[in-house]
Amino acid sequence: MSLLGGKVAVVIGAANRDNMGQVIARRLAREGAAVVVAGRTPDALEALAAELGGLAVSHCDITSEADLARLAQAATDRFGGLDIAVNATGWGLLKPFLETTRAEIEQMVALQLTGAMLFYQAMLRAMRDGGSLIQISSATASIMLEDHAAYMGTKAGADHIIRCVANEFGRRGIRANSVAPGFTVTPMTGQASTVPGLVGAFAREYPLGRVGTSEDVAEAVAWLASDACFVTGQVLQVNGGLTLRRNPTNAEIAAAVRAARQAAATP
Repeated sequence: MSLLGGKVAVVIGAANRDNMGQVIARRLAREGAAVVVAGRTPDALEALAAELGGLAVSHCDITSEADLARLAQAATDRFGGLDIAVNATGWGLLKPFLETTRAEIEQMVALQLTGAMLFYQAMLRAMRDGGSLIQISSATASIMLEDHAAYMGTKAGADHIIRCVANEFGRRGIRANSVAPGFTVTPMTGQASTVPGLVGAFAREYPLGRVGTSEDVAEAVAWLASDACFVTGQVLQVNGGLTLRRNPTNAEIAAAVRAARQAAATP
């Protein structure tokens, strides 16, 4: 029997080809869920919806209450209800603290904090009792990564709002949880992940010996979305034990990259 048969899921942040949101959407569909994928650009969304036999809602901005209401209504109109909502949006701003501009701070807050809360509100208004709300967070909400303050702070804020949702909506059987990956090779980190030595610098800090994949995250999301899950108000650390240790420092990353380049240049 499928894990999510008869469930209707919304995944926002799935507009880039093969990003984490798309991988999550595919995993939920394989478990039997009817999936609505949402984001700001249409092409990759439409292709994914066609692949999954689902629905694409494009030009959907997480900071727009009207867009989010339209998303919830589309899921209800097409599939008759809503049981699972996943926020996979994010912006990986990497910038020194004193160089981060007010405009960048406001953009990050709008996307990863205000937008996240607006998404929760819109989905909860449409969600059937016994549903599941899932936030894609980050290990950096708990442990340091240099030059990442705006990203880290807003992810941590969204995690705390998730706890509030879990506390308030548990009476309806609705679960609310975050999933916290560490460094993951995705389109958002794709350019960085091709730098020789960089992934290895992170992998050395993971007790399980490798960085995570989008598939690791999607597996956790599928379980949290299922009726088999008796967990709410938690941050599930899907990062191979990274939070038992730490991220590498900028100096350590730079040294690993230099060493890898020198090794590659040696005849």
